[in-house]
Amino acid sequence: MKLSPVIATAALFLSFASAAAFAQTMPAKPAPAKPAMGQPMTKESISKACSTQADSKGLHGAERKKFRAACKKNGGKA
Repeated sequence: MKLSPVIATAALFLSFASAAAFAQTMPAKPAPAKPAMGQPMTKESISKACSTQADSKGLHGAERKKFRAACKKNGGKA
């Protein structure tokens, strides 16, 4: 049994259209959860907190490196 070119083209178009419609309705990735009060901070969040504190103090170079190292050892607290 041979399909006509019109039917074959229509079937191909519908398969692409349905795939595109499905792809557009996929939910977005949820934002990473921040640690709640009382939960231990991750290494990444500790590093970010120490960098933010160093930025607010205007530290650069060796001073910044020394501050961040001490901050990370203290769990994100200066």
